[in-house]
Amino acid sequence: MPAEPRRIITIDGPAGAGKTSVSRRAAGALSVAYLDTGAMFRALAVRLGRGGHELPEPAIDAALAAMAFSLDGSGSDTRLLVDGEPLPESARTEDVGSMASKLAVLPVVRARLKLAQQALGRTTDLLAEGRDMGTAVFPDAPCKFFLDASAEVRAARRVGQLAALGRPADYEAILTAIRSRDDQDRNRAEAPLRPAPDARIIDTSDMTEDAVVAAIVAAARGASRHA
Repeated sequence: MPAEPRRIITIDGPAGAGKTSVSRRAAGALSVAYLDTGAMFRALAVRLGRGGHELPEPAIDAALAAMAFSLDGSGSDTRLLVDGEPLPESARTEDVGSMASKLAVLPVVRARLKLAQQALGRTTDLLAEGRDMGTAVFPDAPCKFFLDASAEVRAARRVGQLAALGRPADYEAILTAIRSRDDQDRNRAEAPLRPAPDARIIDTSDMTEDAVVAAIVAAARGASRHA
């Protein structure tokens, strides 16, 4: 008999919209694994180093082919492992995020990682967070969300996150970086950032994180009841 289809929930949106913290909490409440697809691009950026997006396509493809992605744990405690190891803290910096965004426009990168993401979705129930989960990777997912917020709000949130970690943060520099990433993500030729036609769009600018999580969990549970 064919395998039972896995339960897939997608959350897309631009950098700083609150996807990561919201997705982790929602995955825990819904008892599904959490897949941070952005971390997969960051892992490649760390592997290739600065200027990695300028390497010949065969070199990038070979690096990706050699990377094995897996998930450890479930819910909010899920960890993405690369070759059996969690990502280093350095992968979460703004610099690596910018490098990852440049790699994300390359068709060879998106094609390889799409296959890896879909493979993970065949092995476990998932809440997948990223930029094109509902449009390109899991277009048949029954429950899709798109989180958004103004660039100014997202920059302020990032400053707050860095301050909580004791790191210096320049609001204007972060705002500029966010706008640049938005431009790259929304205007790239390969899987541009946009809501899926059937996605629920949630503007988080004036919402608390608790309210966003509650809205996602309620909608996802409702979709499951009507599936």
